[in-house]
Amino acid sequence: MQYMLLIYSEESDTPPPPEAQQEVLQAYFAYNEALKKAGAYVAGDALEATSTATTVRVRSSEALVTDGPFAETTEALGGYYLIDVENIDEAVAWAKKCPGSHHGTVEVRPVMVIPGDA
Repeated sequence: MQYMLLIYSEESDTPPPPEAQQEVLQAYFAYNEALKKAGAYVAGDALEATSTATTVRVRSSEALVTDGPFAETTEALGGYYLIDVENIDEAVAWAKKCPGSHHGTVEVRPVMVIPGDA
């Protein structure tokens, strides 16, 4: 079964010092390797800041395209992992190991299986 691990954290206008950035990157590199070694890794990426987002809404055939995120929040979606594991318990166990869970929030959601989807 596939699960999305959605990583949320607070965005800051001030980047952390290079040493702190390197420490976080190394933690994610190790996490990536652990997922791959376990055969659970399907995909994963970091996302650019919400200030780079473009939001699209279509209402009554009219498209409204705006710069920026959909909502103002204290935590923003910063990245994700798509994993393939046996059950929700395994997915939650991987979420607990995710570096993002130590400084933000990791939302675990099953990927919907659509009947007839190949």
